[in-house]
Amino acid sequence: MSLVIRRGPVSLRFRVRTLTTGVVVAVVAAILAVLALCLGDLPLTPAQVGGALLGADHGFTATVVREWRLPRVLAALVFGAALGVSGAVFQSLTRNPLASPDVIGLSAGSYAGGLSAIILFGAAAGSGPVSAGAIAGGLAAAALVYVLAYRRGIQGFRLIVVGIGVSAMLQALSTYLVLRAKIEVAMVAAVWGAGSLSPVGWGQFLPAAAVITVALVALAVFSGALSRLELGDDAARALGIRVERSRLGLVVCAVALTAVVTAAAGPIAFVALAAPQIARRLARTAGIALVPSALVGAVVLLASDIVAQHMLPTPLPVGLVTVVVGGLYLVWLLIHETRRRA
Repeated sequence: MSLVIRRGPVSLRFRVRTLTTGVVVAVVAAILAVLALCLGDLPLTPAQVGGALLGADHGFTATVVREWRLPRVLAALVFGAALGVSGAVFQSLTRNPLASPDVIGLSAGSYAGGLSAIILFGAAAGSGPVSAGAIAGGLAAAALVYVLAYRRGIQGFRLIVVGIGVSAMLQALSTYLVLRAKIEVAMVAAVWGAGSLSPVGWGQFLPAAAVITVALVALAVFSGALSRLELGDDAARALGIRVERSRLGLVVCAVALTAVVTAAAGPIAFVALAAPQIARRLARTAGIALVPSALVGAVVLLASDIVAQHMLPTPLPVGLVTVVVGGLYLVWLLIHETRRRA
């Protein structure tokens, strides 16, 4: 069942279930955001949080909410959405639920690039040089995987196998860099490499959010081509799509989304892998939709951060929680796919 909205010559079509799913997930994200703003060493009520956000309170509570907690909550939502969209793009292009920046080496490339900036050039985690290194590393990894996997086109399974190999090599390089670094630099790199939202303040969030916004706008230009590329290269060419140029644009945008998140918060694993598939099953779409994937990614990362900070005996980096959640999801997905094919 679809809902059609017409305004003059422009018409928009929405699947009712997809729209409903998006609204429900957005409401869940809002509830989790309020909960995250309430929790902490200074517990607050929703009324106190609302007063601080609306400017009714200018005291210490306002400082806690607006300066300390709000950047982290917004970072979880925006970074989770970026990872969800990035995973959706790669899974759509390869038509494989295992294709995500985590699996095919792009996150490892961004991590190695950012790590090089920290260890070799003494850059601070989350700084501009680390962001540049992470983006360069992600793009270099994507180019290497693309070249090695290209055989008269890109086939999903070959891309994943090549990506796993490239990821292993980049992880070995990152380990080598950490082992050769001074102990204090290695400790900074290790904390950043665990994937944490703790260091993210307004100074780290706002530039990252600006780059993510630009990447999403650019991605919207190629979104029409994405749905046609899911039909296969030959069908996309028959529909007038310039396959390689469109695929390159989509890959660059998706890599930029992953690299910016990695630069600001370190490598946060498995959100990009799980969010698109969860969204697809909730919305029951034929393909992978970008907006539901973004919303689910935001919910997954924010929920994981709440668990990491407030529901464990010792606060942990959010990346450790997403690894556990994503690992369990990956096991379930492999079992499900095996049974379905059998």
